[in-house]
Amino acid sequence: MTSEQILAKYSEKISEIENHISGLKKLIDKLSYYRVGLFLLEIFLFVLLLRSENDGWRALIQIALVLPVIAFAIIVRKQSQLDTAVAYQKELLWVYQNESNVIRGHANGYDHGAKYESELHPYTSDLDIFGSSSLFALVNRCSTKSGNEVLAMQLAHNNPVNTIRERQLAIQEVAAKIDDTFSFRANLHGHDVNQIELIKTQLTSQLGQKLEFVRPVFLRFYVRLVPFLTLGLILGGILISGAFWNILVLFLVIHMGWNVLLNAKINQVFYGFGGGSNLLNGYAEAIRWTEKIDWKSAYILRLFDSKIPVSKEIKALSKIIQNFDARLNLIVGGILNALFLWDLRCCISLAKWHQSCSKDVVSALNHLGDFEELISIATLAYNQPDWVFPELAETFELKTADLGHPLIKLQERVSNDFAFETKPTVDVVTGSNMAGKSTFLRTVGINLVMAYAGAPVCASQMSTAVFALNTYMRIKDSLNESTSTFKAELNRLKMILDHVVKDKSTLVLIDEMLRGTNSRDKYLGSKVFVEKLIAEKTPALFATHDLQLADLKEKHPDTLRNFHFDIQLIDGEMKFDYKLKQGPCSTFNAGILLKQIGLSLD
Repeated sequence: MTSEQILAKYSEKISEIENHISGLKKLIDKLSYYRVGLFLLEIFLFVLLLRSENDGWRALIQIALVLPVIAFAIIVRKQSQLDTAVAYQKELLWVYQNESNVIRGHANGYDHGAKYESELHPYTSDLDIFGSSSLFALVNRCSTKSGNEVLAMQLAHNNPVNTIRERQLAIQEVAAKIDDTFSFRANLHGHDVNQIELIKTQLTSQLGQKLEFVRPVFLRFYVRLVPFLTLGLILGGILISGAFWNILVLFLVIHMGWNVLLNAKINQVFYGFGGGSNLLNGYAEAIRWTEKIDWKSAYILRLFDSKIPVSKEIKALSKIIQNFDARLNLIVGGILNALFLWDLRCCISLAKWHQSCSKDVVSALNHLGDFEELISIATLAYNQPDWVFPELAETFELKTADLGHPLIKLQERVSNDFAFETKPTVDVVTGSNMAGKSTFLRTVGINLVMAYAGAPVCASQMSTAVFALNTYMRIKDSLNESTSTFKAELNRLKMILDHVVKDKSTLVLIDEMLRGTNSRDKYLGSKVFVEKLIAEKTPALFATHDLQLADLKEKHPDTLRNFHFDIQLIDGEMKFDYKLKQGPCSTFNAGILLKQIGLSLD
């Protein structure tokens, strides 16, 4: 499918969901009218009962009074189901609208990952991996905390070659089922992320200790017996003697007092889960989708730790919590606790569930993040049908065709071919201001990050080894740390040199080194650094305005290459083609730019 066809498909789906939501809302409104009608019917029957003097009619009316109540309860339940369906459809609509917006060039509605930014990382800050208008912002489709963290980790760390290949197959398998992933995402979107993290914490380390008070055998036996005792006393009061009512009242008082004594412990359990039944139902549906598919890729199969359907275990937990939520209504909760020790029953059910199921559930909830991360990259692959999955080489190699920057809009993007020699070289890229040197370095770097995450790259062809990326581009001073620009540059160079010595797979991308010092020291420092990289056989792309560095080609003819970006002057106007060319640059634009602001160079 082309991008236009994909966008049209999303638009069609959006219209379909909007119509479905409209139909559901009309049905809900109709049921509301039915509820009002049943309420008025109940009042009418009650008035008839009060006015009727015939015993036969009174008995018939009393029976009839029950029917509107039953119908009312059925309608309320149906409306609740429809409300849940509308809520889900709204989340599904949001998911499709977000995809349409992203393709149209608007901001992605998911987290852009600013919290993962770090200037101390070897490359993420320089290559726009995290934050607004970043790679993370383009790719991310994760709603859970674990999903965001897994995606951030994949973009900030390299995988071994075999793992990358496995991830490519997994992502391609998910992309082939992309239509189903929208439902998965809708079930996870819109929930309180902190609440599910609290539930996982409860299940992992806190719940067992909090439920110690329901371990005694007598307590469990009595709570199991209570419904039968209550029912027996009620039937005894109706059929035998009023004395049974007195005993029932005594039991109710004892139960309420018992519940008050244990209320603090019950609250500790409840407030770790309260109100979480809808959230768990959504997560259970998402997990059920992962369970029902006959996955083929080894990477995905390793995400399943349990041989039994974990979604059923989560549904069971959701049911317990839903029952527990009855205590939120003081009247209903009070009656249930008095008659059946309801809160204690829920705590005992939760303890039984926790003992048998909690480990599998926590693992499955965590693995939802792994599926979200795979779906994020698979969605990118689906939305960008012209991008390709790179080939991974075991030996030193980087070869690309039509390599473009994924964060630049297609209409504005200029692609370039680029390849390393069969052995490491330092490639010096010279050129005018604004000609494209920095963008080219970032284009190479960000596409390599994508490749190592198992994602498709913005190119028509790429074959690459796995390099340890180190960049030197946006060096900032720090007033808080009393660090000048030059000191910050030295710190960055020290970090790169340490990596170069320790890791022979390092690839260095440098944009204009040592800007914080004088031109002589800048050249000498850059020269020494280039020669250090050559000595260590470390490949590098080195963007600079300093043509003296290009002259090092004479001294290192086999280990240094020259490339450039130039400008064309047409009728006094600068034109940029942003195309990478062989050799050093011979045309610069500083004099032209200075003249435009009123300064002339002799």
